Amino acid sequence: MDLSNHELHDKDFYAWTKKTAQLLKEGKINEVDVMNIAEELEDMGISNKRALISCFSVLIAHLLKWKFQKERRGKSWRLTIKGQRLRIQDLLQESPSLKHQIELRLSIAYIDARLMAEKETGLNIDTFSEECPFTLEQCLDEEFWPE
Repeated sequence: MDLSNHELHDKDFYAWTKKTAQLLKEGKINEVDVMNIAEELEDMGISNKRALISCFSVLIAHLLKWKFQKERRGKSWRLTIKGQRLRIQDLLQESPSLKHQIELRLSIAYIDARLMAEKETGLNIDTFSEECPFTLEQCLDEEFWPE
């Protein structure tokens, strides 16, 4: 028994994506599961935003570690900072409208980063200010290394 495109979404997501793509390519718009496509597109946008915030959290945590544990600075931290900056630039290049979202959510990324830095450094959370000490521009600046 053949499942409808809508039923297929819940039973076999991969098969649903393949079938939906084929229906769209063939111009069979009336057979397309429009509601699930809309939901999946929204989820993709949310996923990209979460990925960006996650990258910022890791980046800021490492900038905090760099600032507060000078004696432990090393190649690994430097590469993590550079790598996160590259990932962020890539995400922003693919979806420039996310830059506005991160401006709004930098404080959320910082809360997570502060907790990560506390856990990874062993320093008391009060060591790190309640407000992010770095601007968005500093975070993205390849030449910025907090002292």
